[in-house]
Amino acid sequence: MASDPLSPAETRRYARHLVLKGMGGAGQQALKQARVLVVGAGGLGSPAIAYLAGAGIGTLGIVDHDAVSLSNLHRQVIHTSAAIGDNKAQSAGRFASALNPHVAVTIHAERLDAGNAAALIGDYDLVLDGTDNLATRRVVAGAAAALGKVLVSGAVSMFDGQVTVFAPGGPAFADLYPEEADDTDLPSCEATGILGPLTGVIGTLMAMEAIKLITGIGDPLIGRVLTYDGKGGRFSEFSY
Repeated sequence: MASDPLSPAETRRYARHLVLKGMGGAGQQALKQARVLVVGAGGLGSPAIAYLAGAGIGTLGIVDHDAVSLSNLHRQVIHTSAAIGDNKAQSAGRFASALNPHVAVTIHAERLDAGNAAALIGDYDLVLDGTDNLATRRVVAGAAAALGKVLVSGAVSMFDGQVTVFAPGGPAFADLYPEEADDTDLPSCEATGILGPLTGVIGTLMAMEAIKLITGIGDPLIGRVLTYDGKGGRFSEFSY
């Protein structure tokens, strides 16, 4: 870290982090050295990407094969109307680079699957999964576990959401989601709808967990699920 000090421009940009007790220069240097992969640049990925880029993650990888669409813009807020039809990872990368030119953004404009998951995830320190189907989430979790990578996982449905952290030595994805469950058991956004700000709440919490894990601040959600009831305005937690 000492070989790559913060530049004067970075020092000004991260001034509120540098004076923050518990973060300071050491925490900001940890963020600068970190390599973080965000899988999915949609509703959850949008706020996560925005806050990770703003925080000064050194290398931010973004995986998404899908295209920006009009019906998603109410919640995928880093994309614009002008980006409709563009690849989401590329659109998200443009946003992140414009927000913070000190972040090295790596675009993976492809579908993550069992064939490439290990290669994609293996190049990063930490993974955030904001995808919306159990099949992909299971692949991401399996690859992260096999590689010894920490995974921050979020999920949303209609008015409710949740976030947790899977870490080596802790409870696994299968401890929370039974193997027999599949995507037919879950309501889709297309069928039931999704309230836009809900994804902002959960995606921002995912970024918060990532920053905590990188800097060593606080108590990450390992073995715990934090849930949010949007209609009731309540957070709750359970262990698994």
